[in-house]
Amino acid sequence: MANALLSIQIIPKTKHGEDTIPYVDQAIAVIDESGVKYRVGPLETTMEGELSELLSIVEKMNEKMIAAGNESVISQVKVFYNPEGASMDALTEKYR
Repeated sequence: MANALLSIQIIPKTKHGEDTIPYVDQAIAVIDESGVKYRVGPLETTMEGELSELLSIVEKMNEKMIAAGNESVISQVKVFYNPEGASMDALTEKYR
């Protein structure tokens, strides 16, 4: 069972002020390729899994942004950690 939820908003600094959405799409592709459960929201994406794995994915997302030609990147991260288990469904169940 997963022990963490991690939400990330990634903001790449583009070289010439171009649209960041194609870069954000590349960052989300890193999450998708990892195989963890995730949900894309309008301002951030939330992943569910083991904390160490999720933090590793964040690192890969940042590396991808630099490899894609961005000068730098800001990653705003929120973490919910519970060694006994964490799930997006459990936290949002009452709203469905």
